[in-house]
Amino acid sequence: MKRKLSAVLSASAVLAAAIQVSSGTAQALPFTADDAVTAQQPAQLIALADSQSSATAKALGLGSQEKLVAKDAVVDADGTRHLRYERTLGGLPVIGGDLVVHQDAKGRIQSVDRAVEAKLALPSLTPELSAAKAAANATGAVKATVGITKDEDTAALKEVGSTGRAELVVWASSGTPRLAYRTTVEGVRADGTPSRQQLVTDAASGEVLSTHEDIQTAGAAGTGRGVFDGSVKLTTTPYKTWFQLKDPTRGNQYTTTLKNGTSGQGTQYIDLDNRWGSGQVANGQSAAVDAQFGAAATWDFYKSTFGRNGIRNDGVGAYSRVHYGQNYVNAFWDDSCFCMTYGDGAGNTHPLTALDVAGHEMSHGVTSHTAGLNYWGESGGLNEATSDIMGTGVEWYANLPADKPDYLIGEKIDINGDGTPLRYMDKPSKDGASADYWSSGVGNLDVHYSSGVANHFFFLLSMGSGAKSVNGVSYNSPTYDGVPVAGIGRNKALQVWYRALTVYMTSTTNYQGARVATLKATADLYGGTGSTEYKRVAAAWKAVNVN
Repeated sequence: MKRKLSAVLSASAVLAAAIQVSSGTAQALPFTADDAVTAQQPAQLIALADSQSSATAKALGLGSQEKLVAKDAVVDADGTRHLRYERTLGGLPVIGGDLVVHQDAKGRIQSVDRAVEAKLALPSLTPELSAAKAAANATGAVKATVGITKDEDTAALKEVGSTGRAELVVWASSGTPRLAYRTTVEGVRADGTPSRQQLVTDAASGEVLSTHEDIQTAGAAGTGRGVFDGSVKLTTTPYKTWFQLKDPTRGNQYTTTLKNGTSGQGTQYIDLDNRWGSGQVANGQSAAVDAQFGAAATWDFYKSTFGRNGIRNDGVGAYSRVHYGQNYVNAFWDDSCFCMTYGDGAGNTHPLTALDVAGHEMSHGVTSHTAGLNYWGESGGLNEATSDIMGTGVEWYANLPADKPDYLIGEKIDINGDGTPLRYMDKPSKDGASADYWSSGVGNLDVHYSSGVANHFFFLLSMGSGAKSVNGVSYNSPTYDGVPVAGIGRNKALQVWYRALTVYMTSTTNYQGARVATLKATADLYGGTGSTEYKRVAAAWKAVNVN
């Protein structure tokens, strides 16, 4: 009798007992009822994956000395399964030999993700160096780092303790596969954190091929190179011998790839060495670096600036999906999945993962969980402007060398194809469609264009009117009546807008209502209605014809 199965982990309809190759297509043999397992028995699920490892290895064309060992099995609600295997060569563990086999609900192989594409073939599995010599080399390499701070997120090693036995392995993570030793050296860091470093050394020369700290604190300190963000630091999650692009210090927010699909949660990014992306669009991780860093920067901006703990202020991180659709020239926030989604742009070569775009879209989530501004009429313009304002705040907060902060929106993504920004805050009409000032018909404009009134207000409140140059960008902000106005600074302007949004605005707030809300917020924050800040907020609204 067949047992009822979970939508997450299934049983007889999930894993095939064997795989055959017929006309170049891998096919599954059906299970019998006795092969069923329940969702509460993941070990049996992995065992079933292991039972087809030989057939899988044959189907993938692996060599006679190569064996697959099931490590994990994930089954989607539709029965699609993702079987993760580690590899051995002549009985030796292969570092970098792991792979994931993606099968449909009938067990047919659809695709394979390999850690590396290198063919595994070694002239000999006999090492030139002894295990004792390898262990001594590893210990010496770690001792040489005592007192040296490699990066600001990890304390320097204080002392070295014990060294484990060197294990013979095959190194295939980079370069030409070679015979190597894996050795664990323990110690203590200067801040009291225990250290357990795993080193891989060449079995012939003793060269250190890899070193990895097994002891993780709040999260692993990774690095990445984004398409737009350049070189950035990422906090990731160690997962066995891998790292997940998942941040345990910021509500476990993570990034997935849709692989140019348009539905589902996507596949979570993992990496062996915790170095993500190359800065090039061709490397799919590069856009993921931008997205993950954008989410982290947005989290930090809200927390540091306003004390807000995540988009919903509940400590739960959103997730980001990159590589959405084909030639999709947009990015969006979706409350239903509590997630950000980024297209790859024209030709799938222009991802929309710039920092201010990330901050903009995620700020829609903040608006949704605070004022809930409608997305039409003047309220819609205020909704869009809120995201432009906060996205700009994120950019200034991060202050990246590769994306110097400014008062331009989407200047990095070149969505117009001519190098111009998507929107301008100092004079919104420069985009050819946005409104600089309020008028009775402004609510009839597309919300991206009616937002210009609030964007202009924010620039004037932050920087004042007239010509100026900031970070190499020239601005010249006019006023409705030609009367110059002075600003109160960007930081104060952000505080005013955030308090107005979270305390006073409602779903139907229009521009007149926004004026009232920001004046109330200013009085709350800066000493009442007689303060300089209050007077300048009123003047900035008058300068955009909201009286």
